[in-house]
This record gives sequence, structure tokens and C-alpha cells, in this order.
Amino acid sequence: MRPTNVLVLMSDEHNPKFLGAAGHPFVQTPNLDALAARGTRFSSAYTTCPICVPARAGFATGRYVHDIGYWDNGDAYEGSIPSWHHALRDAGHRVVSIGKLHFRGRKGDDHGFSQELLPMHVVDGIGDVKGLVRENIPKRKGGDKMARRAGPGESSYTAYDRGIAARAQVWLAEEAPKQASPWVLFVSFVTPHFPLTAPPHWFYRYWRQKLPMPKLYAKDARPHHPFLDTYAHTVDYDPHFAGDDDVKRAIAGYAGLVSFMDEQVGLVLDALRDGGLERDTRIVYTSDHGDNVGARGLWGKSTLYEESAGVPLIVAGPGVPAGQVCDTPVSIIDCAPTILEFAGEPPTVGGRPLPGASLAAIANGATPPRPVVSEYHATGSTAGAYMLRFGRFKYCHYVGAPPQLFDLAEDPEEVADLAADPRHASELAEGERRLRAVLDPEGTDARAKARQAALLASFGGREAALARGDLGFTPAPGTAAEMN
Repeated sequence: MRPTNVLVLMSDEHNPKFLGAAGHPFVQTPNLDALAARGTRFSSAYTTCPICVPARAGFATGRYVHDIGYWDNGDAYEGSIPSWHHALRDAGHRVVSIGKLHFRGRKGDDHGFSQELLPMHVVDGIGDVKGLVRENIPKRKGGDKMARRAGPGESSYTAYDRGIAARAQVWLAEEAPKQASPWVLFVSFVTPHFPLTAPPHWFYRYWRQKLPMPKLYAKDARPHHPFLDTYAHTVDYDPHFAGDDDVKRAIAGYAGLVSFMDEQVGLVLDALRDGGLERDTRIVYTSDHGDNVGARGLWGKSTLYEESAGVPLIVAGPGVPAGQVCDTPVSIIDCAPTILEFAGEPPTVGGRPLPGASLAAIANGATPPRPVVSEYHATGSTAGAYMLRFGRFKYCHYVGAPPQLFDLAEDPEEVADLAADPRHASELAEGERRLRAVLDPEGTDARAKARQAALLASFGGREAALARGDLGFTPAPGTAAEMN
């Protein structure tokens, strides 16, 4: 595979089902659909962790959370573990980021980029300290505010994304032609992350439709599990929706933000084409994690369901099959070796091979034996949660709580939990066996909690963390912190 430039596009909290190319019944994503049409879309792609900071650390390093140890939104990547950015920069490539990184971002931190433009990092270099509390977890505040903000308008996030798209267009027009070796440009948008305030032309396009209620939304239809119930109690957006119209506003807001984000992606892709760079550039599009968007009465991320732990993933360019949908399970850790390969470098970082696999090779029929795992040790959870894909099955393991098992071939919407069905005892046991071959769930849970307890103590303990308050969402650069 000949080396080319690489354009990496990332969104924030994009539910993989909310994509026209994935068959969504009403959301419009023409630019991503066109990218999928000239490349390969991976229909079973997963995040390393369904919350921002750990997911982005995993994406940067190409390693799973249990390996690198950035557990939650109060423990951000600071560059001490080498990333694909470091590897490419060290090999002589120009590696530029524009937009959200969600790293620690303190003075002296080296995240591996040649240049960071418009970076968003965690607040004060600390982040969400309250999320370090894993026992007797207090209810998050601000759910009412999030509910009220769902609707038409502009937010600091939509303004930020417009700025990111503009800066990317300028870079592609003015800087890309100056580069002697393959360059890598990482353009990272923050939408469709809440607040669910969508530009009016997109919001009303969906609001005026007859939108369906979310899957399993009725209270008597919602599944109950200790992990889900704790999360729903802690991050209580749904109780602040007074009725169906409020839910519809949130869905129209989310769908509108997805289409708005797609619009910004289109501007960047147009700039790539208009600059004559398209033929010599490979493109990767993904998101850090998904969003439940009301399914089962849940909003935000943080669960192991497909809506939250799943991500959209599209790869296009020379050597990548066009118009193909690949069902082989993949992870965002596979992006690191893929980006390195595209730029003409070996799949090693810091002298160590990466655990992920080439997405180009998988698109061309390879079936790597490495596991596909997602895990969660953060906000709204009292113990570790783990997901592993094997064949048609998805196994979910919860420390101190019952497991879950889903047959995604027969039940892609994850309506029927098969864990208690004796007819699937062998698949349940196989899922646990495979997970324990990758990690020790209880030991990993203990390591995460020990790190979190030490960080919490360094910030003054539980009461100091609670006094700091809740971050509604990380403020865009140049705006005041939005505390609830």
C-alpha cells in the first residue's frame, strides 16, 4: 500500500445507528453517506470506553483502557504513553490536530502533535473530578438544564465546530501543499454531543416530521439491571422530560446536530477535493463513542448497548474497497495501526507493536484474531463493566452484578437478554472465558478504583470533589465553564 496523506475525522457522541448509510429512517447525512459509498463502512465498530476522556486516550495510543489506565473523565491523557501522533511526528511527518482532543492539556504536556489548533482539553487540566467518586454516588445535577436546552438555536458547540471546519479548510488550502512528506490532519468535531441545541434549519427539518419514540422508552418496557439502574438514577436526564413533545425535541435536537456535523464534514471534504488532494489522501471517519438518545429511557453514553458502545467507522481512499459494508467486529484501537500504515509507517508505537489490526486489511477480507472489547469504570458506575464481541454474540460482564448476552444476528436491537436462558449457557460461558483471556475483570476494577481513590485524595477528597460541582459539558475554547 503506497503511502498517502491521511485525513482523520472524528465526531463526539455519534450513535452509529444515526447515519443514512446505516439505514436510519429519517436522519440525513449525505456527506458521510457519500464517503461510505466510495469506501468501506464497518457496521460492527466499537469504542474502547463509552465516555469521552478514556475513549480518546485509547484512540490516541491504540490500546485498551485496561492497558493504559486512563479510566474516567478525571484522568486525562497527558502524553506519557506514546501515541500514533508521536510515532508519525518522530518519523518526520507533519501531524496537526484541529478541534477537540480532551487531553490533560497542562503546560509542558506533549500530546505528540506537530501543532494543535483550537484544542479543547479537560477543564483546568483536571476534568470531571466528581466522576472519581465510585461509592454512594451522588445524583448528577443539571439534567433539567440539559432537557431545557434541547431545541432550535446555536450553542458554543455549534459555533466551535464551525470554527473547526473553517480552520481545516484553510489548512488544506494553504498548508497541505507545502508538506514534503505525507501529512496527517486530525479534525475533531464536538457535535452531536449535548447540549441538544441544533441550528434551526436542521432542528425544524426533524421537528416537523412524525418522529417515533425511542426504543423501549415506555417505563414498563425498560429493562432493569443494577448497572443500568444506577446510571439512570445518577444521570437523570429523562425525568426532566414532561411528555412526548419534550422527548421529540431532544430527538430532533440530536438528529439536527448529527446533520449539522455532517455538513461540517462536507465542507472539509470539499476543501480536500478542491485542493486536488483527494486522490493522494486516505480518510478515516469515526466517533469517540455513541449516545443512547432515549433508548430504554437512557440519554448520554456510558452503557454497553450498541447505541452507546458502538461507533460509526468509515475508511476510504486508495486500496480500500469502495461501496462495501464490512460486518467483521472492529475497534477504534484499529485506527492507530491503520493511520500509520496509510502514512507509510510500521504499526508500532514507542517500539512496541500495537494490538489493533489494519482496517484496510480487514476491509479486504482479513479476520484478525485479536479481541474486540469495550469497558467502563466512570461516571454513574459502582463497579467495572466489560463488553466482548465473539461471532454473532455480545457478552457483557459486570463486576458484582449479573452478566448479559445478546445474539446480534437474531436480535440486533438487543431486546432479549439471553444470559439467564439455559439454552445459551455454553455461549455465556464462552463469552466469560474469552473476556478473562484478555483481562481480569475484578483485578482491573480494583486497579481503576485504586487510581481513582488516589486522584480523589489529591484533589482534596470526596467533599472537595462534590463542592467542585458537575460539568454539564466541557466548555468550548474561549467560553466560560458551564457548571450546573
